[in-house]
Amino acid sequence: MNLAGLLSAPSVAFAQMVADAPRVRLRQAVLVAAELEPVAAALRAALHLEEPFRDPGVGLFGLQNTVFAIGDCFLEIVSPTQADTAAGRQLARQGGDGGYMVIFDVTDLEAVRERAAGLGVRVVWQVDLEDISATHMHPADMRGTIVSLDRSEPYGSWRWGGPQWLGQVGSGPPGRLRGVALAVAEPRVVAAHWAEVLGVDVGAGDGDGQPLLVLDGAEVCFEPLAGRPEGLVEIAVETPHALPGGADSIDFGSLRLRRLAAP
Repeated sequence: MNLAGLLSAPSVAFAQMVADAPRVRLRQAVLVAAELEPVAAALRAALHLEEPFRDPGVGLFGLQNTVFAIGDCFLEIVSPTQADTAAGRQLARQGGDGGYMVIFDVTDLEAVRERAAGLGVRVVWQVDLEDISATHMHPADMRGTIVSLDRSEPYGSWRWGGPQWLGQVGSGPPGRLRGVALAVAEPRVVAAHWAEVLGVDVGAGDGDGQPLLVLDGAEVCFEPLAGRPEGLVEIAVETPHALPGGADSIDFGSLRLRRLAAP
């Protein structure tokens, strides 16, 4: 491709190239709770969310859940219903409620899967359906948390959000996910690893210089452990509603839920 010619050509051609570029979105962030209903009620009240979807399919993993839509993104809470589950082990590792998983919606899933396999990242669960594909990556190989690499069909639909999102694009209450933060032992090493898997660049955060990945509408930040176990430690949510008491953030165990005002 003649890039110089493209840049001097009408903007339609350049816009089409941008539109065709692979997209990586932070689509869903997941909390884990020992008791589901109190945390679900607190999260719903704090963010003015609507009635959640409860997915019976997570019973396969020994879990129950609630999934709240916020804009076209999602916040999920899972809770174990039996012994010896990944969620139960995570509760034990972090000493109670906290972060559990992040889910990305990627348009070029085949390339992402190929890169992950080439880096030796193990797959713990995978499914390919007509409207969505999902690949859960081993947290010991990704570092920081469980990661799911998904692809929605059509793009923007989301089976995991409930029947109203099945094969079609919808919207929940005003807001969206704006980012997550992971506590890890080697922030720069882990950030570079995630970047290679996702096919994005590593940047530096404003002020603190901690590495971050800039995605389509959101960021993934990597923080030092500072005495904490590795894990998902913050979810940043854009919402027009103030948090209870006007706080900048609220805690769910070891997880911070940080509010960013809508522009």
